[in-house]
Amino acid sequence: MAEEVGLDLVEIAPLSRPPVCKVMDYGKYRYQQSKKEHDARQRQKGTQLKEVKLRLFTGEHDLKFKIQHIRDFLEGGHKVKVTMMLKGRERAFQPRGQELMVGVSEQLQGVGQLESAPRMEGNSIGMMLIPKVIRKEKK
Repeated sequence: MAEEVGLDLVEIAPLSRPPVCKVMDYGKYRYQQSKKEHDARQRQKGTQLKEVKLRLFTGEHDLKFKIQHIRDFLEGGHKVKVTMMLKGRERAFQPRGQELMVGVSEQLQGVGQLESAPRMEGNSIGMMLIPKVIRKEKK
């Protein structure tokens, strides 16, 4: 039957009794499958890790500016690593740095949540923020 129509006989389920076969154009089928896989890869959204660096004595305006950048990254669906560099005598002010990092995370509560709390990493204090998942209710 398949040769009369000019198509291929494709075995769909070889383990079933009796085996299931289908008459189709196998080349066209493979092409459509590859197109579906390609479209699925195109639509995948990968999250990127963005990093924002702060200093202990960063000015108030500059700090607000950097917080706005973090907010934009989180709204874009990216993870954000916030790093506060401590050099020389600044290491004596670690508690102030921890407070500053907690303040930054509190200002971003609406758009992001902490993945890892602020902690010392060598000469710096680091924390990770991830976008907050907002569930849309179905109507």
